[in-house]
Amino acid sequence: MTEARPTPDHDPQPQYRLQRVERRYERGGVAVLAVHDLDLEIDAGDFLSIQGPSGSGKTTLLQLLGALDSPTSGSIFFEGQELGQVSDHVLTGIRAERVGFVFQQFNLLPTLTAVENVAIAMVPLKVKSEERRKRAVELLGQVGLAARTEHLPSRLSGGEQQRVAIARALANHPRVIMADEPTGNLDSQNATEIMALLGRLQCDTSVTVVVATHDPEVARHSQRQIVMRDGTVVSDART
Repeated sequence: MTEARPTPDHDPQPQYRLQRVERRYERGGVAVLAVHDLDLEIDAGDFLSIQGPSGSGKTTLLQLLGALDSPTSGSIFFEGQELGQVSDHVLTGIRAERVGFVFQQFNLLPTLTAVENVAIAMVPLKVKSEERRKRAVELLGQVGLAARTEHLPSRLSGGEQQRVAIARALANHPRVIMADEPTGNLDSQNATEIMALLGRLQCDTSVTVVVATHDPEVARHSQRQIVMRDGTVVSDART
């Protein structure tokens, strides 16, 4: 008689679980369904891309995952918390401490140096000035900008500015990096380097990386590729 194997008490919990999520907008008196009846799970440490043309819902989904927006209906669970059931104060804390954001436009402050642009992300968490600078210098070294810490954004290339933005996104030890078209303003070589950098950071730190992009060449750098059309997921594959 074969001995029965013990079964675990519960399955490992995904970092994100989305259940029948919808997001509707009103534009000029017309209802727009940006995300429609979406179910999705994302595990901690995933490196995934959300690919699709303009209007596919990928940016809306990224904003929902980053707690920058709320669904019209359905539920989003992040690390066991249903985002729709927590206070604005808790959501602010999640955005500040657990999620780092990288945008297409870099969003660097032009009057601050690279190290100051990274350090400023730690101010809301009341990190001491000397500790902020030390971590900012370390992060800039991590993204290959050790020699550019005192440069203003105007003296940095587009690829270098995006590296500063990535360092800033990592400043508060996030568990997730949300990158919205992070290569949209870069040439193909810099785009490849930025995606390779995100992949290396994911491998080294086990941070979850979610990249929204319209470009299949960018998406192919990820380990999991989700394709959206008309607010729904039409394919979800691992490479």
